[in-house]
Amino acid sequence: MGLKKYIGFSLLLIIAVSLYIYSVESGSYEIKVLDYTMQLPIVLWVIIPVLVLFFFSVLHLMFYSSLNFLKARNFTKDEESIVETIKSLLLQKEEKRRFKTKGYKRLASILKQLDVSVKEGTFTSSNEELNNIVSSIKDIEAGKYVADKSLKLNPDSNLAKKNLINKVNEQMDYAVDVLKKHDNFSEEVVKAAFYTVLENKSMTTVKKVYSDVKLTKDMALKLFLKDIDNQEFGLSKEEIQKITKSLNYTEQEFLILAKLYKDALNPDKLLDLFETLSNDNETAAGAYFYILLELEMIEKLKDLLSGYNDNEHKAIRAVLDLKDAGKHYSLEDISKIN
Repeated sequence: MGLKKYIGFSLLLIIAVSLYIYSVESGSYEIKVLDYTMQLPIVLWVIIPVLVLFFFSVLHLMFYSSLNFLKARNFTKDEESIVETIKSLLLQKEEKRRFKTKGYKRLASILKQLDVSVKEGTFTSSNEELNNIVSSIKDIEAGKYVADKSLKLNPDSNLAKKNLINKVNEQMDYAVDVLKKHDNFSEEVVKAAFYTVLENKSMTTVKKVYSDVKLTKDMALKLFLKDIDNQEFGLSKEEIQKITKSLNYTEQEFLILAKLYKDALNPDKLLDLFETLSNDNETAAGAYFYILLELEMIEKLKDLLSGYNDNEHKAIRAVLDLKDAGKHYSLEDISKIN
């Protein structure tokens, strides 16, 4: 029974009882306590305690109704908050919501310790915003750029980085801007932008934007391959020297570089490049010797090797010994220069 019905029926009962008592006994009754005397109609002596009881019972009901209302409201608010928590976890955002009910507080604590992600397949819920978030996340994971500002991604999250990577993959001009302002973006986004520009822009554009970017060895390798295909506007020997030096190229990596450029440059440029690299970095000596072998500059190679110990560059010496013996030995069989 609701509070309004309780008050209504109680008042009707009090009135009915009052009328009945008054019809039975309309007289009065006197009470004397010490020097104080009170005389009231009998009907009031009966109804006053009933009214007092009615008043306090109404207060009791109002109190617990208020408690139940607040409890129900807290559950409703916490239900909304747990959905917002799930949204934040999906968007990889820090969640600091406060819960008033113990059950939802424990549930939120558990959720924050889990990796909440979106599964494949159809997702439906009664919360339209949650549906949109899940749909957007699926698009991002599928490689699409989502430009919806209402998504409010955490800029430091992997999801936001993935979305930016999708953008640089889709928008070439944006990829160029990322390289120009590389300090404002994460390493992963800059790397993706570099590969996109490398693949889709001319070497002229690449040379304008790559120099301030911190290259990895894989990025440098892709750059050298691009350079080999675009020799007319390619890298200078000083640029190649700077890149290999900054990345601390190993002997094997210099050898790989020599094999890449062997057929791309004319003999004079090829010699000049690897002689420069060798003079700047002893580690590149093996690659320089490899080029001398390829160009059949045997006497010069022997002269240079005379300045090294016999246990150095054994593979090169073995090739020279085989040549002196008149035996065929493929230079491409060299897998390691000591």
